[in-house]
Amino acid sequence: QVQLVESGGGLVQPGGSLRLSCAASGIIFSINTMAWYRQAPGKERELVSTFTNGGNTNYADSVKGRFSISRDNAKNTVYLRMNSLKPEDTAVYYCNARDIVSSAGYFNNVWGQGTQVTVSS
Repeated sequence: QVQLVESGGGLVQPGGSLRLSCAASGIIFSINTMAWYRQAPGKERELVSTFTNGGNTNYADSVKGRFSISRDNAKNTVYLRMNSLKPEDTAVYYCNARDIVSSAGYFNNVWGQGTQVTVSS
């Protein structure tokens, strides 16, 4: 089984920064897309950013210019650097990985457990 383990969430003041990390466990041969989603209280889960195996990145309009996604394929890890944080960025952030080929088999869509990010003074 492949698992995604997130870390890096917490409480930060408006204007502050955080970096989230998400590592895929197991013997991984390839992962197509790694992404970050978030879900605020009372709202649907929304896409924040994606990073494909080909190196293409994508961002939600609400985070463009403030968030930066990066990926270390050797470590099967994706990061999300969040700068200039706003109270409206408060949410549970989820890591997602698609089209995983591992020693345990093929996995189409795997989610992490989520990490809380709270932006408040």
